[in-house]
Amino acid sequence: MVAAPELISPKSSRVAAARRLGKRNFRGKERLFLAEGPQAVREAAAHGGLVEMFATVEAAERYADIVGEARQAGARVHLADESVIADISTTVTPQGLVGVCRFLDTPFEEILAARPKLVAVLAHVRDPGNAGTVLRCADAAGAEAVVLTDASVDLYNPKAVRASVGSLFHLPVAVGVPVEQAVAGLKGAGVRILAADGAGGDDLDDELDRGTMGTPTAWIFGNEAWGLPEETRALADAVVRVPIHGKAESLNLATAAAVCLYASARAQRASGGCRSVTVS
Repeated sequence: MVAAPELISPKSSRVAAARRLGKRNFRGKERLFLAEGPQAVREAAAHGGLVEMFATVEAAERYADIVGEARQAGARVHLADESVIADISTTVTPQGLVGVCRFLDTPFEEILAARPKLVAVLAHVRDPGNAGTVLRCADAAGAEAVVLTDASVDLYNPKAVRASVGSLFHLPVAVGVPVEQAVAGLKGAGVRILAADGAGGDDLDDELDRGTMGTPTAWIFGNEAWGLPEETRALADAVVRVPIHGKAESLNLATAAAVCLYASARAQRASGGCRSVTVS
């Protein structure tokens, strides 16, 4: 008779430590955060961010490849029952895998030293789902960095991590950078600054027609409800609106960011084509 796998105790200090990472102050103190679900945990293991993993027996069997990658990456793997996973998880319907990951943010100076050609700057973005989705869009468009200003949401908020669908582990992200510092640094690195705003004086189509989009570019995206404050708009080389050709009142933040980033990516890669897009 095969012995049942040994499950970690719900009273374990490891479980308690993981549970605390649902709160921002503990994340900041430990410089650790949670990644939930197979896609996020797989990316964390592949890109060096995974420290520890909790998995139900069923999930460990279903995602044996991820368990193997986690162990190969040096992460501790704990088998747990569903109640433990539910206790650690911040989702209503946990998928059976929760990873504990180390902070991944990159110093802003390193981003500038790499001379990026396409950057997304999130200024005053407070909704974690929007922040994670914009990060995913930036990754898909081939941006080389994302910057979250000091007025924006916590990068490691569980909703932001989930919304990034693993993209958090793919590209450099600087956090806590004052918007003035971000703009000054990027301009000094030869990057043109475009502020995305529905009331912008320049039209994205006109920018494309003029051939001005092929240079290194950073897009500033603002708050979901009230956009960019005037003092932030004034920092940009141009304030650009996405044209509305139909009857829609406006675009949400993530959709507008995707349009802007892909417009820049297409202009910058005009001679090289682009990858196909997979919708999920």
